Amino acid sequence: QSSHIKRSSLPPMISPLQPRLDRSMSSLTIPPPACMLRPLEVPFRYLFGPGPSNVPPRILAAGARPIIGHLHPEMYEIMNDIKKGIQYAFQTQNNMTIAMSGSGHAAMECAIFNTVEPGESVLVAVNGIWGERVAEIAERMGASVHTMVKAPGGVFTNEEIEKALAKHKPVLFFLTHGESSAGLAHPVDGIGDLCRKHNTLFLVDTVASLGAAPIFMDQQNIDILYTGSQKALNAPPGTAPISFNERACQKMFTRKTKPVSYLLDMSHLSNYWGNDGKPARLYHHTGPVSGFFALRESLAILAETGLEESWKHHKEVAEYLWTGLEDLGLKLFIREKDLRLPSVTTIAIPQGYNWREILQYIMKHHQMEMTGGLGPSINMVIRVGLMGYNCQKRNADLALAALADALRNCKKSKA
Repeated sequence: QSSHIKRSSLPPMISPLQPRLDRSMSSLTIPPPACMLRPLEVPFRYLFGPGPSNVPPRILAAGARPIIGHLHPEMYEIMNDIKKGIQYAFQTQNNMTIAMSGSGHAAMECAIFNTVEPGESVLVAVNGIWGERVAEIAERMGASVHTMVKAPGGVFTNEEIEKALAKHKPVLFFLTHGESSAGLAHPVDGIGDLCRKHNTLFLVDTVASLGAAPIFMDQQNIDILYTGSQKALNAPPGTAPISFNERACQKMFTRKTKPVSYLLDMSHLSNYWGNDGKPARLYHHTGPVSGFFALRESLAILAETGLEESWKHHKEVAEYLWTGLEDLGLKLFIREKDLRLPSVTTIAIPQGYNWREILQYIMKHHQMEMTGGLGPSINMVIRVGLMGYNCQKRNADLALAALADALRNCKKSKA
């Protein structure tokens, strides 16, 4: 009925709005895009690259639960569960343990922005892309950055690290535990002790290794540890667990200047996660509610499986894959077995082949993602990732069959 009311019968205070509304309705110059009028289509792919990994139905279902408010008591309870799950996965008792709203890069930036002030010395071990990224992030926020550089897959000895610590006197030393661009699991034992001796915070990236290779935050004296949700943890991309010990908190909360990022400021995030001892959690930002549901479920699966069982399983499947690759005549990029990352295997590009053609063939004919190198390892490797839900011998067989098919059908150059 209301649509038939004459304009003259409307209250005088409303009528002046009508011409303005008509004008705004008729002034659209951009029509609804045709693509938005079609239903969403997403293909099924075997995600056998370095991540993201295929997500199990149980975690997809968790992420599809109804949204609740990010400041509701039930949400706080879920966040508290996530904190406990991360403490188990990291093997730490640190109170200052949270999940960042963002990918592994958010945790990487959070660690640096909160513990380093402009002009302070930072030491970065660079043997792949992640060291390069950390060096650039630290430079951008005004740190005095020093790097130790090796070719992709290179390992730094504790003696080399101590020499550099003594020389540069950094407030922070960064090392990648799971260097996914090279397929390397870097030894960590003893480095935390050296950092303590030289009054340096030890920051470790486990984005590609957590859940797949052993790491012990407290036992190995790691001051700051972070990971990402989308690798062996098997949650969708977009959340990033991170933990700071007391040494890191002391540096972080006694700084003279504010961190360069408001979003990543741990003085606010520690309150949002209920870690600062204050009775009320205040609004800081809206966390990824569905992402936290999925992350909680992934950490629950890890707890049910057991860390040691998860490490053992990833190692067994990786060794099965390595044997199969060698049977195909392929060479593994990391020669020493103990230094190979169980979650991401790197294959030296077979002589005479164009690696891009191999990967394109596998995607086209097998609906399977494998990738080339990243950063310094581009044109050096092909990367195959079998982690979390994908970490099964039957998936290794699928990957091996796809590679064998590509090697048969892709043209070899005459060189």
